[in-house]
This record gives sequence, structure tokens and C-alpha cells, in this order.
Amino acid sequence: MAKLQAGIIPVTPFEQNCTVLFDQDTMKGVIVDPGGDVEVILQTLQENGIQLEAIWITHGHLDHAGGAMELKEALGVDIIGPHKADQPLMDQIEARMSAFGASGMRNCTPDRYLDEGDTVSFGEHVFEVYHAPGHSPGHVIFFNRDQNFAHLGDVLFNGSIGRTDLPGGDHQQLLDSIRDKVFPLGDEVGFICGHGPGSRIGDERRSNPFLKGL
Repeated sequence: MAKLQAGIIPVTPFEQNCTVLFDQDTMKGVIVDPGGDVEVILQTLQENGIQLEAIWITHGHLDHAGGAMELKEALGVDIIGPHKADQPLMDQIEARMSAFGASGMRNCTPDRYLDEGDTVSFGEHVFEVYHAPGHSPGHVIFFNRDQNFAHLGDVLFNGSIGRTDLPGGDHQQLLDSIRDKVFPLGDEVGFICGHGPGSRIGDERRSNPFLKGL
């Protein structure tokens, strides 16, 4: 089985986990959520010899999608995701960035939206797509079944859950997404999230204080 590798590049004032997923043998891969600091992302790819095949977006908030158009233009790759319900958020990135102390971000229009049941891939690495709204209306998560690995964006964190006080957020919908989309992936699944350290789904199900009674 080809070995899937992951690396994190913290970007933007939000310390967002821009994630590089790549194949250890071919060094081909994708970037998940390039929110900004594109020059740092490009330098990291070059220094590590990673050939980018696509940009994947979990959701449309500026710290996750704000650098996607610049990166697309620099490397000539497609932007894939999120669900089309997040396009209004991506249309407001430039208008909202100054209010959050950010700069250099651009509105984003993906080349392909994602829906529940879609798959995305690079090389032999296939990821199932799940629509998991609540943090935002069009949030998606990516799951690689072969290697028990998921990228959950801002749905679930180590010891916390995604905010729901931003435009389009819905607390109950987020909890429903965790219960119905994340938990069924399996307790043994390790995940990277949009901010902070990753975890395992089972550890969060058992100990995350925001999930009591779920």
C-alpha cells in the first residue's frame, strides 16, 4: 500500500492548519485549506520536493480558503470543494479580512464543488467526502478508509468543537454532523483538524466535554 504522509503549515493570524497530504514514494499530493501566506506554502512545497496536484477546501471561511486562488494561479491546479452552500462565504473573504486583522486574501470560486458521497484522490489515495454542516453550511470532511485517516476541518477538534457563532453556523446541526458523519467513521480513525493538534475519533467521543450525551 502506498504510504500517505501529512504535514502541517500554520498560516494566517488564526494559526490555521494548512495541510499537505502527499505520497511518500511519488511525492505527489494536495494542499487542504490554504488560507493564506501562500509564499510560505510554495516554499514548503519546493523545499520538500512535493508536486501539487490539487487544492482541497473543507469550508469557505477566510482562514481556510483565502489563499486558494493565489495558489491555484501559481501552480495551475484546480480548487476542489467545499459544498456549494459555502460559496456566499467565499464571496465575502475580501470584504471581511480586514475586520479579522488579515490581509492578502482573495475571494474564492472552486473549479468543482463537492457533495455527500463524492470521492477525491491523488495517486492511489482515495478520500470519501461527507457533507458535515454546522460550523458552516457547506463544510465537508475527507476520509481515507484504507489508512484510517480523516481531515475534519473545523467540525471537531482535540478537546473542542467548531464555532457556531459565525454566519451560517448552527450548533445543533454541528452536533448532528459529529454524531452522524464523524462518529461512524470509527473510533480508531486519527484525524487532522483545522486548528491545533489532531486526535482520534474514539478519544474525542469518550473525553471531549462538548460531546457529553451525544
